[in-house]
Amino acid sequence: MTNILGVSAYYHDSAAALVRDGRIVAAAQEERFSRKKHDQRFPIHAVRYCLSEGGIALGQVDHVVFYDKPRVKFERLMKTYLAYAPDGFESYACSMPVWLGGKLFMGRLLRRELEPLLGGGRMPPLLFTEHHQAHAASAFFPSPFERASVLCLDGVGEWATTSAWLGEGGRLAPCWQIDFPHSLGLLYSAFTYYAGFKVNSGEYKLMGLAPYGEPAYVDAILENLLDLKPDGTFRLDMEYFNFHTGLTMTSPKFHRLFGGEPRPPESTLTQREMDLARSIQVVTEEVLLRLARTVHAEHRTEHLCLAGGVALNCVANGRVLRESPFKDIWIQPAAGDAGGALGAALAVWHQYLGQGRTADPEDGMRGAFLGPRFTDGDIAATLDAVGAVYRRLDDDALMPAVAELLDGGSVVGWFQGRMEFGPRALGGRSILGDPRNRRMQSVMNLKIKYRESFRPFAPVVMGEHVGDYFDLDRPSPYMLLVADVRKDRRLEMTEEQKKLFGIDKLNVPRSQIPAVTHVDYSARVQTAHRRTNPRYHELLRQFHARTGCPVLVNTSFNVRGEPIVCAPEDAYRCFMRTEMDYLVLENYLLAKADQPAREKDDGWKKEYELD
Repeated sequence: MTNILGVSAYYHDSAAALVRDGRIVAAAQEERFSRKKHDQRFPIHAVRYCLSEGGIALGQVDHVVFYDKPRVKFERLMKTYLAYAPDGFESYACSMPVWLGGKLFMGRLLRRELEPLLGGGRMPPLLFTEHHQAHAASAFFPSPFERASVLCLDGVGEWATTSAWLGEGGRLAPCWQIDFPHSLGLLYSAFTYYAGFKVNSGEYKLMGLAPYGEPAYVDAILENLLDLKPDGTFRLDMEYFNFHTGLTMTSPKFHRLFGGEPRPPESTLTQREMDLARSIQVVTEEVLLRLARTVHAEHRTEHLCLAGGVALNCVANGRVLRESPFKDIWIQPAAGDAGGALGAALAVWHQYLGQGRTADPEDGMRGAFLGPRFTDGDIAATLDAVGAVYRRLDDDALMPAVAELLDGGSVVGWFQGRMEFGPRALGGRSILGDPRNRRMQSVMNLKIKYRESFRPFAPVVMGEHVGDYFDLDRPSPYMLLVADVRKDRRLEMTEEQKKLFGIDKLNVPRSQIPAVTHVDYSARVQTAHRRTNPRYHELLRQFHARTGCPVLVNTSFNVRGEPIVCAPEDAYRCFMRTEMDYLVLENYLLAKADQPAREKDDGWKKEYELD
């Protein structure tokens, strides 16, 4: 039995993963335990969880592997500073103490962090993968494909920002890469920053904002910022950017091109930001489509795997599925840095140890339910400790009762099974609502999530009914594909409504499921399946039996700036702080109206830094 512990840390979204004989045992992000969004610190809590789930001590781990090669990354930083000197001195002065104080000596740093877990045992051998190697391994090895092309796109690893790979069985071969500073991920992040959102956090907001705008700046981007070749390779004009030498993303030349300074965070969104969002989204989709066509022509494969932060752009993924030559695609659900911990562990098993692989037709991620679960006893103890009022119902009574509450317009916190790995709530730690309710989108945004009103919500649909509501003919269990709502489910707009621009489009119902239909008739679809999440699927079945609708609103169980809840106490606290109506913790049902009265206090909102 071979146990491999993968670790990602010190940049953003730290995580740990445990792989045993090639099988994924556990994986979790540190933020879920520390309650600090995008926590970059060493994932000590996530490591403890993975070892506990695996029933082993650290001394029984055969290899610990880190998802990056820090000395190669340091070489890139030094060469970049020298290439642009004397520009970049401020950035150099900020980064050198961090590197010389620990990052450059990563082996020593990791051993020091792991030592408290040894308990007198031996320290496992420490290995390092390349950053994009970890991404590629996380995409291909758990995929359902025996042979596939792999594309990894992110901000930057050591040098690579875009890389192509060919996976066959247990082998994964690098083919080519685009190097820093030419990065599609950093280009998208530059527009995220310019639109007033937080880099490495707000990119999904930019994607959600895009349908409100027009592609007015596409030509400006392609003529000035990006030299895009027919094969999808590209170079950036670095005079428009500042991320390679400074502490911000964009330069004064960028600001002059697009008509002003970056939008201050939390200020009013204007048509400019909406048009910029739409424009960079169009460009990103075009780059990804061209790259997909190129690797298809080079490898002659039927399947494509994707990873890296850019692979979380589910709108672009949907276009690649529909318009590229590939028969099917598979995206790692933890496509960002967190997934690097898992990929690094899988790379050791298959590439370093040379172990073979047989693809699981359903994929090897087990629905991404790789985090902790809690027993009846755990939940009852938590609820009793806070004086909560609850009922315990068996599933036969619970599921139709919750379906009735949802049908009546209630918002329900849903906590069950193992926690999801990756940024999406997939029915383990979710907030649910009725998608037919025209007020549900605004209620959830403003009274539950406390977030910007423009942001759309995603549907979860019974897998066997996905084609009844969406232009999608296959599973989408990880909410990483955007598809259009079927035309026969849409609502016709009046001539006056068709003339609306920007955020004025928000309150126009677009379909029979308006709470999950974006202004361009699209939806970020999750399919629920009996095999990977039977209780979630059963709730949908009960709602379908009652209403004729096999779809629910599914959003993550948290408020803005808070990590998705992990433990029962996190869920109860979030439930009580928001205007959720009911909470389900496994088989325990709680009504807000029954809970002990609490003095109104919004001070808790200061606990979480806005994302």
